[in-house]
Amino acid sequence: MKQETIERIRKFVSDREWEPYHTPSNLAKSISIEANELLECFQWSDTEYDIEHVKEELADVMVYCRNLLDELGLDEDEIINAKMDQNEAKYPVEKARGSAKKYYELKETP
Repeated sequence: MKQETIERIRKFVSDREWEPYHTPSNLAKSISIEANELLECFQWSDTEYDIEHVKEELADVMVYCRNLLDELGLDEDEIINAKMDQNEAKYPVEKARGSAKKYYELKETP
């Protein structure tokens, strides 16, 4: 996310004095609520959806994620790269390519 966007989100919260309400628990709940609103965009069809509504709900999820990162003092690049390291180990290309199996289903078969 661009620094300008991050600062705009922070200013939005600060201007409204919402920091006391941005506890990790409240922000995690808000992320879940907004993610479910995003899912609702696809409730009845995988192909017919309102892209503008999808963008709005996805933005809400991302804003709350940014707020949670700030509240916990986390760096998005650091935590995403750490998770990608884990994912790459759990889903090696040679076993996972073209498969939707979970990592525990990708084990070698005798």
